[in-house]
Amino acid sequence: MKIGVIGAGAVGVGVCNYLLTLGSISELVLLDQNLARAEGEAFDFRHTAALTFTKNTHIVPTDDYLSLIGADIVVITAGAQIKQGQTRIDLAEINAKIGVDIARNVERVAPNAILIVVSNPCDIVTHFIATNTGYAAEKVISSGCVIDTARLMSIVANRVNLDPKNVFGYVLGEHGSNCFTPKSLISIAGQPADYYCDTHKMPRICADELLESVKQAGYEIFKRKQNTTHGIAASVFRIIQAIMINERSVLPVATLIQGDYGLDNVVLSLPTVVGQNGAQAILQHPFTQDELSTLHAVADNVTKIVEQVAAQTGLNAR
Repeated sequence: MKIGVIGAGAVGVGVCNYLLTLGSISELVLLDQNLARAEGEAFDFRHTAALTFTKNTHIVPTDDYLSLIGADIVVITAGAQIKQGQTRIDLAEINAKIGVDIARNVERVAPNAILIVVSNPCDIVTHFIATNTGYAAEKVISSGCVIDTARLMSIVANRVNLDPKNVFGYVLGEHGSNCFTPKSLISIAGQPADYYCDTHKMPRICADELLESVKQAGYEIFKRKQNTTHGIAASVFRIIQAIMINERSVLPVATLIQGDYGLDNVVLSLPTVVGQNGAQAILQHPFTQDELSTLHAVADNVTKIVEQVAAQTGLNAR
């Protein structure tokens, strides 16, 4: 399998690290406008092959999209970082145009690739790539709320003193402020969260407080190091794994929704079956009426942002 990573920043390099140490791919293309930077990262990675028992993946540093010919998966991490004084809409306008330009270049050389979008705001950028290129909606995947869900699992696990992999639940909606945590889907060791906490004489988990802790976790990381790297890189690798081996894992990635849950033309994270063809199906969960109302409110907020960005950039919103 051939995978391309666009952007040799911290997240792009983090994704490469996972692919080289844990993955099983024949070729990895690291593309960046700064060729020297891409070359430096690739040369540095090559020295690890003599020290780790990993696949001897061919690494190609480049600034030329032709190097992506035949790529099966392309991860887009390139884009502007939010600056002091900028609003989220400002960043969305900038990165939507960058993302669409990148995707159009990729489409010319790898029209059958699956795109994984990481550039923030990733769901808005994904929307415009899906509506301004020839890629099918299921092949344009936002990393979405996979990282938020991982934070939820870790926070709950810390409270009940268990391994995070024994916690189940989702953060859904938009990766950012427009997200929510359905309490009905949180379980611990296979048991409903309230039941587990009651039988172990622990305080029950409040979904609203938990969601606030999830949001705060990203902020606290950013405040200290001005970016978030390891968690998002691991999240992207998790998505790639599901695609590579047709795992059909259910992950809270975001794709362009067209009819599910009564929603249309909006990119949101929902429990999605991910396999070799990308986002293969969105699962229908029995949300409570309150949870469904929250989902629709989130969709309305995201749609307003998309309309604002479309008006400012001239990009197609449909």
